[in-house]
Amino acid sequence: MNIFVCVKQVPDTETKVIPNGDGSFIETNSIKWIMNPYDEFAVEQALLVKASNAGSTVTVLRVGAVHDTEALRTALAMGADDAILVEADDNIDSYMTAKALKGAIEKSGNSADLIFSGKQSIDSDCLQVPQLLAQMLNLPSVSVVVGYEGDSSNIVLKREIEGGALEVYNCSSPALIACNKGINTPRYASLPGIMKAKKKPLAQHSLADVGVSADDRRIVYSDFHLPPEKPAGKKFDAMDEAAQAGIVKEVVGLLRTEAKVL
Repeated sequence: MNIFVCVKQVPDTETKVIPNGDGSFIETNSIKWIMNPYDEFAVEQALLVKASNAGSTVTVLRVGAVHDTEALRTALAMGADDAILVEADDNIDSYMTAKALKGAIEKSGNSADLIFSGKQSIDSDCLQVPQLLAQMLNLPSVSVVVGYEGDSSNIVLKREIEGGALEVYNCSSPALIACNKGINTPRYASLPGIMKAKKKPLAQHSLADVGVSADDRRIVYSDFHLPPEKPAGKKFDAMDEAAQAGIVKEVVGLLRTEAKVL
């Protein structure tokens, strides 16, 4: 089986994000990058499927600026066989990303039997790329998947919906599966795996190489800015019992007119 995994490199959750000079995106020079946490479940699931299907290969795909190759190298260290990086600005939209992934899969020369991804990225939070990619490739897709059983001819997927209930889907490969937390427990990369990852193939393409141009952009981002700082809190001295009624009235008034929580 040819198994592909789409991953995204996102800012570490502890990173202090600030807008760039023209407000078109965030400042990326000092950011620590990690693999999108939901994509870790996708990589792990691909490796589990590979282990139960002899002769299968796992190829990891990422679209974005080079920065470093942390996300791809992490996936390779976990056990993926090779990786493909499509170099692009980090602020391209979901449509361009999906089209670039489609082009990268086609350029690999292998038809996809299964494609795994995370259900969403923790930075843009769009939840669009897996569905767009599936549509472009004319593949069935199931998202928010928390359970995977069966083989390529009969895959049983459990999908989480609101209220804690589960939907159960049956499908066969080829298909695209967007994974959610709970589908598995991602493995840690071992030291030998980390060393081997440095020697595994990592192909690099431009957007033009995979058939994507500026005309494919559907969304232009602008006016990135930090939220306004919260004003300093106010203190009231209510030790004098005679003044307490007036202070309570003042506090209630401020909660209504300024804090707007009443």
